[in-house]
Amino acid sequence: MFVTAAEGRHEHAYRVHLHTPPPPLPHTTSPHTYPRPYSRRLLTLPTFRQRLDPTHPRRPAPRTHHIDAMADASAQPKPSSSVKLVLLGEAAVGKSSLVMRFVNNDFQENKEPTIGAAFLTQKCNLPTRTIKFEIWDTAGQERFASLAPMYYRNAQAALVVYDITKPSSLTKAQHWVAELHRQASPGIVIALVGNKADLAAEAADDTNEDADAAPPAEGDDAADDDGADARRVPIKTAKAYADEESLLFFETSAKTGQNVADVFTAIANAIPETSLKGPRGVGGQTNLGRQEDARVNLGTARTEGAKEGCAC
Repeated sequence: MFVTAAEGRHEHAYRVHLHTPPPPLPHTTSPHTYPRPYSRRLLTLPTFRQRLDPTHPRRPAPRTHHIDAMADASAQPKPSSSVKLVLLGEAAVGKSSLVMRFVNNDFQENKEPTIGAAFLTQKCNLPTRTIKFEIWDTAGQERFASLAPMYYRNAQAALVVYDITKPSSLTKAQHWVAELHRQASPGIVIALVGNKADLAAEAADDTNEDADAAPPAEGDDAADDDGADARRVPIKTAKAYADEESLLFFETSAKTGQNVADVFTAIANAIPETSLKGPRGVGGQTNLGRQEDARVNLGTARTEGAKEGCAC
């Protein structure tokens, strides 16, 4: 085979081109260092012992997505039930002030008397469910007494309020308790509440149990010389009546907030499960407009019976 001079020069140039190294890159330190764009990196997986070692840098991060899913599943909202609650009592005993303290955490020294009835709502959180109180605050004037059955009909709870400085208000409260036993729902929860405890010289304790205390003397001797103690209804008398009628008993102060939240928490715990049917309870639903649910922190719950507080 004959090769021309031109072909020989071309083949020689081709061989020289193959054996001539490319020029070095500007960032390389050695002229014989060549880039390897297609080089493969060897990946080494951690061993079983390395996976168990928490300090090993190659240990994979723990998988927590399934734990988060379980937490989301357990954070389901508690069931909610509505409870119709009515307040009864003589005029000027502080029924509206108790409700305003419970709902809005507010107190007005000179509050206008209630005309007819007032409607408010508030929530109470229990360990197993949320109770939404639908509160009917009735007027205490005698001319509105005939309207009371319309408000306590189908009620699951009732607050019968009296004034600890006015014995006649306890007599009126006993009248309301007897009427509730006759005409209200059979399973209604009734709480006897002695309001205006702040006016007494010695404030009642949280349990309101003072069985050893003797009742005050009759007439002017019942009060101190300076008139600081305005109590006219002994705790022993009211407590004995509440025990006789199987009522919840509290002494409260709407002015200071004493035991206000504890009353509603105790009622929420005392309502039987059979009375809490559906999201609105068996008390029926009114067609009247509703205001926004207030959420206030009114302190800790009562130590006996109540484990959690209302709308805290």
